[in-house]
Amino acid sequence: MTKKPVAKVARKKVARKTAKKPAVRKRRISPALRNRAARILWTLDETYPDSRCSLDHRSAFELLIATMLSAQCTDARVNIVTVDLFRRARTPRKLADVPIEELEVLVKSTGFFRNKAKNIKATSERIVGEFAGKVPRTMDELLSLPGVARKTANCVLGTAFDDPVGVVVDTHVTRIATLLGLTKEKDAVKIEKDLVELLPQDHWIRFTHQIIDHGRAVCIARRPQCQECALADECPSAKR
Repeated sequence: MTKKPVAKVARKKVARKTAKKPAVRKRRISPALRNRAARILWTLDETYPDSRCSLDHRSAFELLIATMLSAQCTDARVNIVTVDLFRRARTPRKLADVPIEELEVLVKSTGFFRNKAKNIKATSERIVGEFAGKVPRTMDELLSLPGVARKTANCVLGTAFDDPVGVVVDTHVTRIATLLGLTKEKDAVKIEKDLVELLPQDHWIRFTHQIIDHGRAVCIARRPQCQECALADECPSAKR
């Protein structure tokens, strides 16, 4: 009985191994969608030329803490809370020294205050102990901080350091990007991936600020003002 050549057997084994690892496919973006996205960005620039982060802050650290507090809370409420919080301690070292009980009282009105206080204190301690008291400037390092996810990390990198690594996906962006047909995903990480592939990088930072302003002024969740919306011509949901 003739044995199979070794080379052929090896090639088959490699082929089987390769077949177990399907290639990661990027979303297919049609020219029509890219053109519509470009028109949406142009309209946002015309309508909201001065959009900026609505969380009051004077440093990257203050923005980090404010963004952590903004989870399940309005920016307006956070801005009220951080007045007293940052008056008490506005640096990682000073905030790390605030007793947890006092910190809980200071952030109580933002909701989930025990968990937020714990994460804020732990993050401050880690910044002091591992990053020489300075907010880290990479995605991986920011994600290593307690209570920091991609939304917070993208906000700090984009707004404080002018480093557009990704798109901040909050509730406004999730809702309005879906209404505009820019994504069909429900998960924030997947939505960010869709937007990063679709939007030019020089729009990643201001896109979120503009969408948030639009969501507050016109595309209000419970009562969207489609008849007054500058994006109505580009919005599939406005034509229903």
